[in-house]
Amino acid sequence: QVRLVESGGGLVQPGSSLTLSCTASGFAVGENAVGWFRQSPGKEREGVACISRVESGIWRAHFAKSRFTISRQNANNTVYLQMNDLRPDDTAVYYCAARLWEYCSAFDSQYDHWGQGTQVTVSS
Repeated sequence: QVRLVESGGGLVQPGSSLTLSCTASGFAVGENAVGWFRQSPGKEREGVACISRVESGIWRAHFAKSRFTISRQNANNTVYLQMNDLRPDDTAVYYCAARLWEYCSAFDSQYDHWGQGTQVTVSS
């Protein structure tokens, strides 16, 4: 049974940094693609970043390219999303998603398992 558990969210001020963690069980993050998505109230869920089985295969949304970094540690089966220079419009519930395929996708419909989400609030 696949389980994804996100952690690391919280309330931060604009310009701050946060690192989200997604720890998997029943699923090898080093053998498949793992993505981060986010959803704000009243908006559709959108892709943030993804890391494929081959680490050079990283995808990031346009808003994430200069501020967010996705990485993983196979030893503890965890994928991280480091977010720098956070802005109020980064406020959302952030979800980790696992794809039973080695390549990334920007589309949430192509992911097979989801975590429960972690709230990130950026406010002064």
